Amino acid sequence: MGLSATGDPVVTQEDTQVSVGLDLQAGTLVLTREGTDLVAYHAQVEFAGLREQPWTAQKVKFLGHSPDGSTTSLVVDLLNEPCDGPRDGIPAVIWRVVALAATSAGDVGITYASPAS
Repeated sequence: MGLSATGDPVVTQEDTQVSVGLDLQAGTLVLTREGTDLVAYHAQVEFAGLREQPWTAQKVKFLGHSPDGSTTSLVVDLLNEPCDGPRDGIPAVIWRVVALAATSAGDVGITYASPAS
């Protein structure tokens, strides 16, 4: 492979981020922005753990089809401007997507074992 590496990585807990992807059943979520519909088929929810505080959902990126059939995306910022709470006016269904992502992250039960060296 021709790859080499040195060092001893250390993770700072100041701003750890996790991204969870969800495939959505076609037609179950339609987002409308400025009169244009997006039929979502995928959501990518970004969570952050800031300085030993509980995990917080920061944003959701939706992929979907517009009325003309083209693929498009829509990013929804979930935090208010000072980043100390949820943004006003976020539809409840988007918070349900966030809850599904949070549940999925815990339910997947990912385990990992390092390969034998």
